[in-house]
Amino acid sequence: MRYLPHSDAERAEMLGVIGATSVEALFSAVPTRALKTFDLGLPAHSPEFLVEAHMRALSAKNHSGGDGPFFVGAGAYRHHVPASVDHLIQRSEWLTAYTPYQPEISQGTLQMLFEFQTQVAKLTGMDVANASLYDGSTGTAEAVLMARRLTRRNKIVLSGGLHPHYRDVVKAYLKDDADLECLSASPEGQGDILDHIDEQTAAIVIQTPDFYGHLRNLKTAADAAHAKGALLIVVITEIVSLGLLEAPGAYGADIVVAEGQSIGNALNFGGPYLGLMATRKEFIRQMPGRVCGETVDADGQRGFVLTLSTREQHIRREKATSNICTNSGLCALAFSIHMALLGEAGFTRLARLNHERASALADALGKVAGVELLNKTFFNEMTIRVGKPAAGVIEALAQRGILGGVPVSRLEPDDPDVTNLIVLAATELTTDADIAALCAALSEELQ
Repeated sequence: MRYLPHSDAERAEMLGVIGATSVEALFSAVPTRALKTFDLGLPAHSPEFLVEAHMRALSAKNHSGGDGPFFVGAGAYRHHVPASVDHLIQRSEWLTAYTPYQPEISQGTLQMLFEFQTQVAKLTGMDVANASLYDGSTGTAEAVLMARRLTRRNKIVLSGGLHPHYRDVVKAYLKDDADLECLSASPEGQGDILDHIDEQTAAIVIQTPDFYGHLRNLKTAADAAHAKGALLIVVITEIVSLGLLEAPGAYGADIVVAEGQSIGNALNFGGPYLGLMATRKEFIRQMPGRVCGETVDADGQRGFVLTLSTREQHIRREKATSNICTNSGLCALAFSIHMALLGEAGFTRLARLNHERASALADALGKVAGVELLNKTFFNEMTIRVGKPAAGVIEALAQRGILGGVPVSRLEPDDPDVTNLIVLAATELTTDADIAALCAALSEELQ
C-alpha cells in the first residue's frame, strides 16, 4: 500500500501511534469486497523539491492573460488589481470566524461585509444588497427564484442577450420548467422582449451590456414589466461599466445581479468569482444570502451583526429563501478593498479608460479587411463577424501568442448563425501595441 510508510519499522511505528496492531486491523471496518486487490499504478512518492519542479513544468505550459495581447471577455475580464489588495486581505483584522454567527469575535469580517453591501447598493442604485453569492450566474438563478416568490407567478422570460452560461444555470435551477421562456439572440441587436410579457410573467431578465456588448434600454423594459405586474431583473457581467452607465435602480430595476470579478479579483484560470445582488427595501426578506446590519452593543458602541438570519440552513430546506449556506467572503473582501482604493472618482476614471480602449479597438478593427463590427453601442466589449469560422481563427491567433476573444460557437455550439462571430473585450490593460498585433494577425489569417 503506497500510502503507508515503506519500511517495516516506519509502518510499525505509525501503527503503534494510532493503536492498530496491523495494517489489516487498521482497515478492518472496510468491507472486504470494497478493498482494492490490485496495484493502482500510482507513482512512488517523490521528494518535495522534485514534485515542485514537476508542477512548475506543468504550469509553464499555460498561456496566462498577461503573457501577450489579451482580448478575452464574455463574463470574465482582465483588469489591474493593485498589489495592496492582496496584501490587505491577509491582515489579521479579517482573519476572524469563517461563519460570523458570533459577532463578538467576528467584527472585522462583519464590518467588511457591511461596507461591501453599502458599496454594491450604491453602485447598482438599489436600497439594499446582500453579503454576496457564489457568482453572477448562480446569482441570476437566485434572482429568478426570488421573483417567483415575490409575485407568486411562475413565468420567466430570459432576454436573448443573456450570457449563455447564465441562461444554462437558470435552466438547471428550474429543471427545464415549462414556464421558462428563453428568447433567441440577434448579434446585431436584441429582439423585443416586451412582447413576451403577460399577466402570468413573474419577471423578465435583461443583461446590459449584453453578451454581444450592446447597451440595453432598461427604462422601457421596466415600465413594460411593471404595467403587467412583473419584475425587472438586470444582469451585469462587467461591473466596471457602472462607472459610466447610470445605475439600473435609476431605471426602475427590481433586482440587480452582477459578477464582481472585475474588481479586486484576478482571472485565476476560472475562479473563484463573486456574485453581487441588490434589490428594493420591500423585497429584502425574500433576498437570498446573508445580510449584515449595523447595531450598538450593551455599552452603546457601534457594532455589526448578521440580521434577518432566519434563512438558509437555519430552517427547513423547503422553507428557505436559498440553500447556498455561504458566500464568497474572501472575494468580497478583495472587491471591497479595491473599490475603497479607487473611490468614486477613480472608479469613474477606470470605466472611462475601459471605454476609450474599446473605442480604439473598434476603430482599428473597422479597418481590417474581412472584419465587420456588429455593435452600434458598447462599453468595453463588442462582437465582430469574420470571413471564416471563428473557432479556427481564434486558434490560429493563439498559436501566434494572441488571445483574440471568444468564438460565440464555443458557447452556442448548436446555432449555425454564430459560426463566424467573435466577442472581444478591451480593458485599461489593453495597449496600442496589443491592438496593432491583433489587427495585423487578423489581416493575415483572413486573407
